[in-house]
Amino acid sequence: MFTIDELQAKLAGGATAVSLAEESLAKIESTKNLNAYISVLNERALQKAAESDKRRAEGKTLGALDGIPVAVKDNMCIEGTRTTAASKILENFVAPYTATAIEKLEAAGAIIVGKTNMDEFAMGSSNETSYFGKVINPLDESRVPGGSSGGSAVAVASGTVACALGSDTGGSIRQPAACTGVVGLKPTYGRVSRYGLLAYASSLDQIGPFGSTVKDTATLLGAICGIDPHDNTTSTRPTEDFTAKLDAGVKGKVIGVPKEYFGEGLDAECKAAIEGMLKKLEAEGATLKEISLPHISYAVSSYYIIATAEASSNLSRYDGVRYGYRSKEARKLFDLYAKSRSEGFGKEVQRRILLGSYVLSAGFYDAYYVQAQKVRRLITDDFNKAFESCDVIASPTMPGLPLKCGMNESDPMAVYLSDIYTVSLNLSGLPGVSVPCGMAGGLPVGLQWIGKPFMEADLLSVAAATEKLAK
Repeated sequence: MFTIDELQAKLAGGATAVSLAEESLAKIESTKNLNAYISVLNERALQKAAESDKRRAEGKTLGALDGIPVAVKDNMCIEGTRTTAASKILENFVAPYTATAIEKLEAAGAIIVGKTNMDEFAMGSSNETSYFGKVINPLDESRVPGGSSGGSAVAVASGTVACALGSDTGGSIRQPAACTGVVGLKPTYGRVSRYGLLAYASSLDQIGPFGSTVKDTATLLGAICGIDPHDNTTSTRPTEDFTAKLDAGVKGKVIGVPKEYFGEGLDAECKAAIEGMLKKLEAEGATLKEISLPHISYAVSSYYIIATAEASSNLSRYDGVRYGYRSKEARKLFDLYAKSRSEGFGKEVQRRILLGSYVLSAGFYDAYYVQAQKVRRLITDDFNKAFESCDVIASPTMPGLPLKCGMNESDPMAVYLSDIYTVSLNLSGLPGVSVPCGMAGGLPVGLQWIGKPFMEADLLSVAAATEKLAK
């Protein structure tokens, strides 16, 4: 796989953006067995690449991403292209507008070559719930690539693109990154606009980047963040150069190590790889400090109550009337709603809508939803207190190696529990990045770094130090 710097070197050496796009499209075709893409944007990509070449010939390049092939998850709208969220209910939906993050990418000159496969409506941790079939992990075809942004992770891991965009509601960027041996970052909530992202759980969703290196991930983040008048949850903080501190190292940094994250439930080989990396960082001048996150054991429970509640509300718009799939069997209005939704949504989406409707119902709203929101506050307070005594927090990304294919059907609870280390960041709005730190069972192990709000630059500097020591 090529990095952004390597591709820019090829462009500087006489290659064209069109030739890079053609190479990327050919690689997508040769790796179709991985099922990483739902839509490949051949004509559009080549047109944008030609525009990039024209700018380069005129000496008007737009920066590091100009002419670089990029993939985006298929829950982000691009005007005039199909946007499915990997669901039958949107199988033929053509977006009437473009997501802000995509507009920013293209304004930086990036060439979007395709829309990647995903768990249906981003609901899943295995990338097996897609209406268009599961994505294959190129490192071990018997295991899942992680979800829900598994297609974007595999697009990078297989070398079809240098970097890609995914979305993260409970770990859906960080987990696939860990499963496929790439870097994946969930930004602080509000750092990147959600306008044009098909909603799953609005208070948890966040768009973020994948890259084969920390630097590529940082470069892509810099292109997509910033305030957006279309999304009033975006921060007014100015865009930063997230590559500026990548060589800062960890000397003098205090790394918090939560005792709750390194006990029962963590695979022994994964634990050894992560602790081995922490010792290397300590030798580089970092200080390891044991911390406690006392309410973290409630994170998965509160997350699934809040996420499904918001999902049941957000997905109520898919009713067979305004857009999307409409059942041909319906004869009455109620049948139109019921049949269109039951035929258009997959089992996992239906399961989460039902659970969300249940916890929002009159008899259970206070007992479940209100209590989950209170726990969310307690978890956020735990992180705030921890950050009083440390700069970053270290955590596993996943409790073990990537799950075996088929567990989403046979043991969905095990799939839900694989989110144990990631969902707390979505509940608290904190940034997190997964970076490979070693191997276990012949597969990469992801180390998750958790940072203070809007401190992505510092977080990425620690991730870069980890990457350097892992080589």
